[in-house]
Amino acid sequence: MSLSGITSIVVAACDRGGVARIGPHRLRHTVASDLLSREAPLAEVGQLLRHRAESTTAVYAKLDHRALGALVRPWPDA
Repeated sequence: MSLSGITSIVVAACDRGGVARIGPHRLRHTVASDLLSREAPLAEVGQLLRHRAESTTAVYAKLDHRALGALVRPWPDA
C-alpha cells in the first residue's frame, strides 16, 4: 500500500468514528506511547511497529516524561 492509501484509510476511520482527523504516523505514535505507558516490553512494541532496530522504538520511550520523571535524580548541592 502507498502512504496516500494508508492515510485515506485512517482519515476515513476518523470520519466514521466522529473524531478529529489524524494521520497514520500519529496513530502509530499514539499506540506505541500507550503500550509503553502500560509497561509493554520495548521489544514487543518494536515488533508490532515492525521496527528493525530497538533504538528506533526507544525514541517512543524517551517521550514518556512521567515515566522518565521517576528516574530523575535530585541536583547535587554545590
